[in-house]
This record gives sequence, structure tokens and C-alpha cells, in this order.
Amino acid sequence: MASSSTFLRFWLTERPRDTLLSFVSKEDLPAFRLACHDFSVRAAPLLFKEINIDFRASNFTKPARMAALDRIGHHTRTLTFTMAHTPETFLPPLLDPTTGEEVTFIYEPYTQTLRDSASRLSNPTYGSWEMTDVLVKQYSPLFHAAANVPSFIRAFSSLRNLKHLKISCPGQEAIQRYRRSIVDYVLISIRIAVERSNLSSLDTLSLVSIHPGAVLYLNPVMGFGALPNSVKRWKRIKNLTICMDSIPFTPYPPSDHLKLLHSYLQLFASSVTDFVFRWQGVKGLSPLSLDKEVCLQKSSPDMACPRRCHLALRPLKFEKLRKMEVENLVVDASQISSFIIAHRHTIRDFNFEDTHLRSGDWDQALKPLTRISGSEKWKEKAEEVMDVPLLLDPVGLEEKRVNEALVDYFNCKPRPSRPSIGAWQKAGSRSRELLGGTPEHFRRFLRTSVFSWR
Repeated sequence: MASSSTFLRFWLTERPRDTLLSFVSKEDLPAFRLACHDFSVRAAPLLFKEINIDFRASNFTKPARMAALDRIGHHTRTLTFTMAHTPETFLPPLLDPTTGEEVTFIYEPYTQTLRDSASRLSNPTYGSWEMTDVLVKQYSPLFHAAANVPSFIRAFSSLRNLKHLKISCPGQEAIQRYRRSIVDYVLISIRIAVERSNLSSLDTLSLVSIHPGAVLYLNPVMGFGALPNSVKRWKRIKNLTICMDSIPFTPYPPSDHLKLLHSYLQLFASSVTDFVFRWQGVKGLSPLSLDKEVCLQKSSPDMACPRRCHLALRPLKFEKLRKMEVENLVVDASQISSFIIAHRHTIRDFNFEDTHLRSGDWDQALKPLTRISGSEKWKEKAEEVMDVPLLLDPVGLEEKRVNEALVDYFNCKPRPSRPSIGAWQKAGSRSRELLGGTPEHFRRFLRTSVFSWR
């Protein structure tokens, strides 16, 4: 590098260098960093800006991996944490080794970090030595890694510039929704690690492909190991995206998970500016108006806590919401109308994708827009319809031959001396009939062409 002054000046100028590195693919960046020390230093922020962690038992326990995370963690801006529901994450009942009876396990996260091995061995990890012995013998190392909260705290402390946290835990079967698995213990450890790490830049949270019960373990208000100041950490989130396995819409759906979701969204009511929510699978109820659902206001034998079912849900209102998008919903027109009115002072953009109106129509649902804007001009932009041309490509022909064929085609085609407007309209309708008609019409149209089409 020192012998080439021109390249040296280019490389030491920040903007051209960053522009060059932006065009280097992420697959080539590791080899690029091996060229020299300065290349390694300059390319590291781009290479480690986004990292993915597929949780395994040894992710946060091997000293070499933790040392590597300490070196690169300050470059990370987006972390994607994935742990799928598999047979390995299933937790069978605990059995007493002597009597064979089922043992009740009350989990309390062990968060104390002990430096010396003598202190670590003098404190049971799971409340008592008897319970610790049963868990060690009957549960896999993956469970103990998931419940190792201090290792999660150390890992997240290395990501001090983290801005976006993505959590994905797909694959849970509906029959397992009321059973706790290893994935749930991982979510508890992640929540505690975020609350006890200095992540001052974290303002975006994406929960992608999560099961309905996940919000119970991510909620600091009712979560395991929560502290009085835990809620303060999560109130810094400004962008929230949730993609959740759907709870089928029935006259009396299981309301426990819906109430947990409502309570979790209340946590972000004072801070979120951008909110996106999608149901995966069949359509579900709107998470923005669960307080108005009749099924959540009545007693039902499906509820896990029937004594508390009479308590009314507090209406959900985002104080700073500017953009909102929901998808795959079943909702009433009156619920959409009430939501728009409640957020009319802050919201600027809202989108209802794949939404089925259970009652009313869209004119009733969007009626508050007329009141807000003072006119009905917004209806003129509600729907855009346009003709999109169909472009096909000739196969196996050079450009010169294509041009020659087109010239011959138009020279040999008979043309009327005075083409009238009616003739153009007739030709246009014929083309539309062939292009927009049945598949047989379309095939006949292509067979009359001079090219082979794809």
C-alpha cells in the first residue's frame, strides 16, 4: 500500500472507501479482510453490522466464542436470534427418582455472576440441591444453556451499539401452546439480558414467527426475574413488529393468549411510533381493539383464570403512533373507525392488509377521514386502477434478426389509407380480447406471431 500513493490517498478517504466496501458482497468480505491488517479493520464494521445467532448449547459458554464476540460486538447494529421449536426443545415432566411421582418445578432465574468456582459450587442453580440434581439428570444440556442467564447478560453486554433486535422462534404446534419448552426459557434469558445490559441505542424490536405464549415471557411486568426498572428499558422501543402464530377466530376463542398480547402491547403504548402486526395462518382478531371483543368480556370455561375474567381490558392507545400496518385480520368497521378517531392527532399512515370486515363496510370504517380532512377528497386516492402492458421476450434470436423481422412484418402488413378512430378502437378491442380472454385465445395470438415467445 505504501508504494502506491494514489491508492493510499483513495483508501484513507472515508467516503470513497466506504462506497467501495458497500459494493463488496458479504460472502467476499472475509477473504477481503485477510489481505492485510488495515483491510481487516476497515471491513469489520460492514461485515459484522448484522449477525445471526442460531441458539445451541455451546453458543455462550465457550470462552473462545465469547472472546470473539467481545472483539466484534461493538460493530453490530442488528442481531437476529433464532431458536425453532423442535423435538429437542420439548420438556417432559420431571419425575422423582425414588417414588416416580411428578415433581413440581417453580422456576426462578439465577442471575448472579460468580467469578470463582468455589462460590459457584456453593450455591444451587435451581433453588435447592435436590431440584438441581433432578434437572441435571433429566433435562438436556440445551435446557441448562437456555437457563444460564449470566451467559446471556455477558453476550448482550458485548453488543453495546445494538439498534435492532430480531427474535424468531417458529414451529410450535397448537397442541403445545400451554406447555413450557426450552424456547420459553431462552426468551426469559433474552429479556433479562436486555434489561441488565447497557443497550442505549436499542430502539427497534421485531418478533418474527413467534408463538402466542412468547409475549408472557417477554413481558417485564409479569415476567420471571423482572426488576422495578425493567419496564423503563422496553419503553425506549420506537419501532415494533410482531408476526405471531394465529389464534383461530371462533365464537369463543381461547382468550388467555389474547389478553397476554393486549397486556404486552400496553407496555409500548407511550413510546412506539411505527407498529406492524401480522397473524400467521388463519385470520385473527385485531390486536388494536381487543378491549371491544365480546369474547374477552364474558366468562368462558376455556379461560385459565376464570376468577379474573370479569376485569375489563383497558383500551389500547399509542400516544406517539405515526405509522401502523396490520394484516390478516377479522374486524368490525366500528373498531377501525374508533381506532382512527383515537389516534387522529398523531397517525399519518395506516394500512389494513388482507382485512375482512365482520360488520359494516369500508365507507363506515374510514368515515372519520372525512371529519379529519374536512372533505371527501381522500376517496379519490383510495383506489388506483391502471392497465399494465404485457411484455414478452423472443427466445434464441439475435437483436439484428429481430429488427429485420419487425421491418418485414410491418412493410408487408396492409394499411388503410385513412385509418379512422373506429378502426383503432376495433383493433384495440381485438387485442384486449386476445390478451385478456381465455388461455386458448392467448395461445392462438402467440402462434400467429413471427417469433417464439417465452
